[in-house]
Amino acid sequence: MKLGFVSAILDQSNFEEMMDTASDLGFECVEVACWPAGKAERRYAGVSHIDADRVLSDDEYAEYIMAYSKSKNVEISSLAYYPNTMDGNLEKRAAAIEHLKKLIQASAKLGVGMVTTFIGRDQTKTVEENLELVKEIWPPILDLAKSLDVKVAIENCPMLFGPDQWPGGQNLMTTPAIWKKVFEILPYDNFGINYDPSHFVWQMIDYIKPIYEFKDKIFHVHYKDIKVYPDRLNQCGIMAYPLDFMSPKLPGLGDVDWGKYVSALTDIGYDGYTCIEVEDKAFEGTKEKVLDSLKLSKKYMENFVI
Repeated sequence: MKLGFVSAILDQSNFEEMMDTASDLGFECVEVACWPAGKAERRYAGVSHIDADRVLSDDEYAEYIMAYSKSKNVEISSLAYYPNTMDGNLEKRAAAIEHLKKLIQASAKLGVGMVTTFIGRDQTKTVEENLELVKEIWPPILDLAKSLDVKVAIENCPMLFGPDQWPGGQNLMTTPAIWKKVFEILPYDNFGINYDPSHFVWQMIDYIKPIYEFKDKIFHVHYKDIKVYPDRLNQCGIMAYPLDFMSPKLPGLGDVDWGKYVSALTDIGYDGYTCIEVEDKAFEGTKEKVLDSLKLSKKYMENFVI
């Protein structure tokens, strides 16, 4: 397994600075944030370390990206973009799909061969209604990816954290039961999972068993921890906004048993990219804190991944 991080945490850095940081800290790969230009609608979104439009239109720029990555001995694990491709707002939906398709093309051109994203969800509709939307929206996206030999890995984050995302959340692929249904609808070999155990922790789902059940669908892995506060949970219950009873933490500072998690990955023979995702508010605010978050996370995860 190769150890890296999600580049969105270095939102104040350009591509070169981000890659320099990855190299200086000894990371082997980065999942590179590639959002379109414009204002971010939420935290950790809107970061763009690679301009997908420019990759497609400027061969010299694309070659430069590949050469710089090689010179720093840091691989690009994936081009990352986490929008809502099934947004109830049709204008937003169309824009998200358009950029995702560009990212698939850019990933192929750069020789990366992977895009990490969300499947999306119309948060006002039921699961069943959203499964019908999947049938309509996703085959053309995956056909394009298949034609370019690009894998699409969906993260299992519910995107259900505040009033603007309620009642249904903005990402459908949140549980093993829904994974099964979506994979039946979209039986593409290049369509799989970006596995993040932290989201299963606060949903009270076993985060080890699905590793074995979906071993052939795990294309990419996140290392992010979650800390559930039992006293808060006892006050507000599981129907509350999740951030009322939990918070994202650095690996090792929350409730995930990382030894068991990585052990299960080794059991299934996973030898791909594994990226630390920093969303711990205790390590925000200054450049030094952000760098500390990467250093501490790397030091901890190297107990399990070398």
